[in-house]
Amino acid sequence: MPEATRSRPPQLLLAFDFGKRRIGVATGDTMSGTASALTAILVGADGPPWPAIVSLVRKWQPARAIVGLPYNADGTEGSLAAGARAFAAQLAQRCGLAIELVDERYSSLEAAARLRQARQSGLRKRRVAKTDIDAAAACVILERWIEENI
Repeated sequence: MPEATRSRPPQLLLAFDFGKRRIGVATGDTMSGTASALTAILVGADGPPWPAIVSLVRKWQPARAIVGLPYNADGTEGSLAAGARAFAAQLAQRCGLAIELVDERYSSLEAAARLRQARQSGLRKRRVAKTDIDAAAACVILERWIEENI
């Protein structure tokens, strides 16, 4: 465990899986080291719906936000990386949050596989929607940050 993390008080975290159509959101904390999918917010033609995002931040009052940064399989930044960086910068500016970027490579695939498995095992009753995958991908992103930092 890194020394800086051991000396920090427990923190509530929000994670965002930025996309052009939806932004997945998850919450977690450094005390339990767990994360949970929260919701997915639809993105309009004008970009991220900032009132909804600011409302979530006010409700949860996180110490920091984790934003997924899309990379290609070869390690280069993906086509949405610039948009994710711009989203992270706006989130920091609008909400006064510390922001950390995390490699989100394959997070949506992992999230979809988890949800499919939950449905097949009977833990999940309803069909898996794209919004479910986006929220679960934000959860995967947050779990990666927790794994690397706690």
